[in-house]
Amino acid sequence: MDTFQPISASAVHVLARLAARKAVQEELRSQGVKPTQVKPAEIGAMAQAYLSQHPELWRTALERAQHMAQEDELRKRKPRRSV
Repeated sequence: MDTFQPISASAVHVLARLAARKAVQEELRSQGVKPTQVKPAEIGAMAQAYLSQHPELWRTALERAQHMAQEDELRKRKPRRSV
């Protein structure tokens, strides 16, 4: 029987921000800038702007969080081996 498992909004937010940060860092690299040369606060601000311009990242983050929750549920149901 399938039970409803809510997905944490915090998890979705974290995953979306991580995806935006990664995209910003890749964009910096493509411009020849090393992300380590840019202040983390600046990358965070750029990532926030990127996230607002790319709302599809929210959908991707939600799907990823749901997938992670399903994998976690399967892992919990799997019987442990005795040693």
